[in-house]
Parts: sequence; C-alpha cells; structure tokens
Amino acid sequence: MQADYRVFRVRRDIRQSPRTGKPHDFFVLDCPDWVNVIALTPDRKIVLIEQFRHGTDTVELEIPGGVTDPTDDSPVATAIRELREETGYAGRNPRVIGRIAPNPAILNNICHTVLIEDCVVEHAVEFDPSEDVVTRLEPLEALPALVAGGHIRHALVVVALYYFHLSLHPPALTAGGDSTRL
Repeated sequence: MQADYRVFRVRRDIRQSPRTGKPHDFFVLDCPDWVNVIALTPDRKIVLIEQFRHGTDTVELEIPGGVTDPTDDSPVATAIRELREETGYAGRNPRVIGRIAPNPAILNNICHTVLIEDCVVEHAVEFDPSEDVVTRLEPLEALPALVAGGHIRHALVVVALYYFHLSLHPPALTAGGDSTRL
C-alpha cells in the first residue's frame, strides 16, 4: 500500500518484532529531507520569519527553511536557496551544524540545521505560490525569551536554535563516549 500526497508518501512496511518474532504493520511517511537556516547578519542579529501555518491555523515565528528539492546537491544548497527565496538574504560560510530525525517512529527523513553568517539582503524574495512570509530581525539575546515565552514554538526551529547554542558553547565530550546512545 502506498499513497502520494506531494509533500510525503505513505508507505506500509511489515516488520518482524525482535522480541516476539511476529510480523506487524507499520506506516511510514516517506519525506524528502528538510533544512532549517540560522542566518546571522553582520551585527549578529538573527533572520526570523513570520509565516502562516495551516496545521495550527496560526502565524508562527520561525527561521527560514524548507524541503530539499531533487535539484539541490546538498543541505547547504537547500539552505542557501530557501534563505534567498523566503527573505532575499545571502551570506557566507554556510555549514551544517546539526542533523535530527524529526520523528523516527513515522518519518524517514532528516532535518539539517545550516548556519550562514554575514547575511545581507541581496535579492528580491521568491515566494512559493502558497507562501506569505514577513522577515523580522532579532538580536541573538532575545532568542531565549522568544522560546520561553512561546513566541517561537515550532519544535524543529527550537531544536535548530539549540544546535546553534551548542555551536557557540560546545560541550565537553568524554573519551570513549558513544554519541549515538544516551
């Protein structure tokens, strides 16, 4: 069984339980990878967007981002494209600073967090037909209050901001630690 809904496909997998050996049906949303962009201006402000979200029927404060297109050769290429299309900004030194599995119980994709520095407006925006985005700059110091106050509440954006925090304050890693286990 499969169903295609443009932004994802639904797939039915039959998997054997490692505990009981019995087969079970599982439904997987087969999605392209996603990218979130931490875009910083030369004066260390973060580029945010306000965007209507149909799932919650609300305008959400987020960071730029989007779906990897088949023509994008990397998450960095997607990030550069999405930042330009949604905000008109471009910058330098783009790099992936984090990767997460958005919901490994039902989704098969990865969400990449890309940091781009020294961003300035260089292009006109190029919204998708259903997009209506407002760009907003905030000082980095405002981010904790925006998250804690519920102004930024998109889970993948909060995770991207945490990856950004970790990039500024790397944790001490223990020798011999396995980063795939908690």
